[in-house]
Order: sequence, then C-alpha cells, then structure tokens
Amino acid sequence: MATLSTRERLIQAALALFLSQGVSQTTTRQIADLAGVNEVTLFRNFGNKYGLLQAVIQAAPTFRDLGETLMQQTIATGDRDQTLKTYASECLQALEQAPAFVRSLIGEADQYPSENRQALGQRLDEASHYVAQYLEQTMPASSFSSVRLAGFLGALLIGYVVIESTSDDHHLWDHREDFLDGLVNLLLRGTAPASTREGTLGDNSRPEPDVVQDLPEPIAHQILKQAKATGPQDYALAYVLFGAGLSPHEIEWLARSHHLSDKSQHTLQVGHRQGAINQWILGKRYGSYINNPLTKWLKSRKDGLPYLFLQEAAEAAMTAAEVDQKWAVWTADLTLPYPTHPDQAKQTWCVEMLMRGMGVDNLSILSGLSAEQLAPYLCRAREKAALAQARQLDQNQA
Repeated sequence: MATLSTRERLIQAALALFLSQGVSQTTTRQIADLAGVNEVTLFRNFGNKYGLLQAVIQAAPTFRDLGETLMQQTIATGDRDQTLKTYASECLQALEQAPAFVRSLIGEADQYPSENRQALGQRLDEASHYVAQYLEQTMPASSFSSVRLAGFLGALLIGYVVIESTSDDHHLWDHREDFLDGLVNLLLRGTAPASTREGTLGDNSRPEPDVVQDLPEPIAHQILKQAKATGPQDYALAYVLFGAGLSPHEIEWLARSHHLSDKSQHTLQVGHRQGAINQWILGKRYGSYINNPLTKWLKSRKDGLPYLFLQEAAEAAMTAAEVDQKWAVWTADLTLPYPTHPDQAKQTWCVEMLMRGMGVDNLSILSGLSAEQLAPYLCRAREKAALAQARQLDQNQA
C-alpha cells in the first residue's frame, strides 16, 4: 500500500476531526497531532484551518460516488421511485454520520473566506449535476428544469439533517421513511402525500368532483373500441384507465416493473399502493389475467425502455397531457351532453366498484382517494341503484 503524503495525511486528519466534532471545535494543533506533523507544516501547506477545510471539501468523493451509484441503479432497476428514494436515503446516511460537520458548514458559513464558500458551492453543483442527469433520463417533461429539481433535492436533504440534529419533538414528519416518501412524491409528482395516518395516498393533482360524471356502459365500450382501432398501446392505455381506475397523472409514473400478471392476479403498483386491473368492465370481459390488452401490448414491444406507456415521438414516458390528447382522439365522434375527459374513466370505475358491492374503506385503499373524496361517488352509486330498482319494479309490474 502506497504511503500517504504529508498533505494527504493532513486532509484525512482534518476530515476525521471535522466530521466528529465540527469545524469550529477543531484546532490546527489537533489536526497536526492526528496527522503526525507539526503545526508549521500545516500552515506551510494550507495557510490556516480554512485553507485545509477548502481542501477537504474539494477532495471529498461523496457526491460523485453517490451520483454514479444513482445512475447505475437507474439502468439496473428502471424504478424511478425506488431509485430516487435509495439515493436520497444514502445521501442522508452520509450526512447523518456527521451532524456536527453539517451544522458547522451551515451555521458558521458566514465566517468562512469566500474561497471556502465557492468550493462548497462547486461541490453542491457537482451533486446536482448527477441528480439532474438522472431526472432528465427518467422524468417526463415538466415545468421545472431537472437542474432546479436537483437543487431542491439537495436543499431538502440538508434541511432534514439540520432539523433532526438541532430540534426535538417536532411534527414535520412522522419518521425518516415518511420524510423520504414525501420527498420522492414531491420531486417526482409535484405533490407530497398526506400522512399515512390520514389514509390518503392518491394523486390530488385534480380536485375530485362534487358531481360525478361516470360514463354510460355503451359509451365506455365505444371508447375502448376506438382505442383498440388506434393501436395496441392505446388499447392497453384505455384498458388500464377503465380497468384499474387510474388518473392520467398516475399513468405517467408507471414502469414496466410495476406490472404483475399471472394466472391468479393482474395488478399494478401505483405509487405506494397496489391496484387490481379488472377483467370485467361494465359487464364485458376484456381478456384474462395473463392475456389482455395490457399484456399483449407489453409482449409486442421490442424496446428495453422501463416505462409502461411511451411517448409517440420520444423514448420517454407518456405524460398526463398526452393521455388527454389520446382521449380526445378516442372520443372525437361521441355525442354527450357534457365534455369528456380521461378522469371520467376513474369516476366510472369507482362507481362500478361501489355498485358491485365494494365498501368505501376498501375502495379508498385501491383508489388512493379518501372517504370524504369518495362521498360523491357513493351518492352516484346509490342514485344508479335506485334507478335500476325503479326500472325493475316497472318491468315486474308489466
């Protein structure tokens, strides 16, 4: 093993002491003693403690190594949620091992020379560079640039460590996993999920309606027929909208790894919940667990992309806006008393589940909507049940 130079020994000694007791509590004498040199040598190499701090910041490989790990995981798993959560967790572990150092960097930064502040800024830029590369490869286009999102990630992680290391008995999050789940949802979806204590895990990008506009059976089947005529991906997309009750914003985050199909089940991992894909949609069967529009679409694909649904002209995940566009094509020839939109597929599915006997609590679990959000769906299901009963009574009278 090669012998470390005097400069390298001083940097390692300073890093060890900075991490264990912070910058302000570390003296040049302590650093020199740990490195096995005298203080004069330290001053000759670095000028002072802050010159040594700058060298430590520049030499630390943490951000680069974690960034390379992130990119390797992205290629290996194709699961954006888990990859980003793992990366964020590893960053937290690195930061949590040295709370005194983090507090020193944040709390004493105004005392540092401009060179130190510039070096720290450069390392933060380096961290953002790797995360931005990941976001560009895995996220659909958004109103925020990947560089800005990467910056938000760094700020949130550092803020978490500062809060956890300086305060007790706060209620900002329940625990570490709760924070990480919220972080992933905030960065990848633009919404932080409510606490699991409240039981709301759904996508709230569009407000739930006061009056539900579920689609009549013939109209829903006609939309599925039009989607089938458009192509295998469109047919699979329409099948998932009506069969699993997903919103366009939930569609855009689906990966191939989120799909599970065997002889006994057909499910999707949607965020933090699992959802069943029904074979029967409004009285008509659309294949089996292992042979249906979605499995046929996946079997027909020749690409290795991780996304469940693809943009037409790019190797990227389909966006919610594109789902809206496809819905407009499928419904172009339909005549309804009100404008249609793809959220009606989820509304139709929720009403159908209630009509088939599913309780509100179970539907809340599967849909990601709270009991309060499901109230108008329950009213609509009761209304349809009353109409069906009235028709049946009339037929019996005849």
